[in-house]
Amino acid sequence: MPASSHPLHKENWSINDIEINKTPPHIAIIMDGNGRWAKSKKKPRTLGHKAGVESLKNTIKACLDLNIKYLSVYTFSKENWKRPEKETSFLMNLLSLAIKQETKNLIEKNVKVKMIGDIASLDKKTIKTIASIEEKTKTFNNLQLNIMINYGSRQEILHCIQEILKDKNITPESLSEKCIEKHLYTSTIPDPDILIRSGGESRISNFLLWQLSYTELFFIDTLWPDFSEQDLINIVASYQNRHRRFGGL
Repeated sequence: MPASSHPLHKENWSINDIEINKTPPHIAIIMDGNGRWAKSKKKPRTLGHKAGVESLKNTIKACLDLNIKYLSVYTFSKENWKRPEKETSFLMNLLSLAIKQETKNLIEKNVKVKMIGDIASLDKKTIKTIASIEEKTKTFNNLQLNIMINYGSRQEILHCIQEILKDKNITPESLSEKCIEKHLYTSTIPDPDILIRSGGESRISNFLLWQLSYTELFFIDTLWPDFSEQDLINIVASYQNRHRRFGGL
């Protein structure tokens, strides 16, 4: 059983244990462990990232099966640019390739794709690929896949403040939480109900800091390429067996 910030209580739940009409609307995932997975197999890190794409494809299918409406995945952070240029270039190319290869499948499954982050700072090829998949899937509603790329939550909050300061109609007295949420990258998306981080680390790593205020956190030991539908079922079932109080009784 994978480790979690909450005990899962049962070795393996089944999809029949899930109340499909009451599944959490929004799941966010920090997909960690690709490099360590590859190292454990004495393979290059690039193979781990490719395996991670396959795991994401399986997770998208599982979310559709479980009636999840929003899936947000931390694909490439602002801090990831500190990695060697060879690896960052590979990751950008892998993203573009994966989008092109999966466009038909996503359209068939009625999945809307939304890229979230500092998209304008990316290279022109990646921006063009992103714009294409967003346009082709913009009317779909089975699942919204939010790909967080060139994203950092502190940078998002800074951008939010800058946008608020530009609006002369907003005064210190009128500033509110709703006003802040309106100017975040995620303004049209509900806050996550569940955050999953694979790979055995127990930190948030500059991901959705504002939005995770009341999110249930699951930190699991499973490396991302090994993350399965069973892992997701276990987490959703555990979530449904807990009472969320949001600060109340």
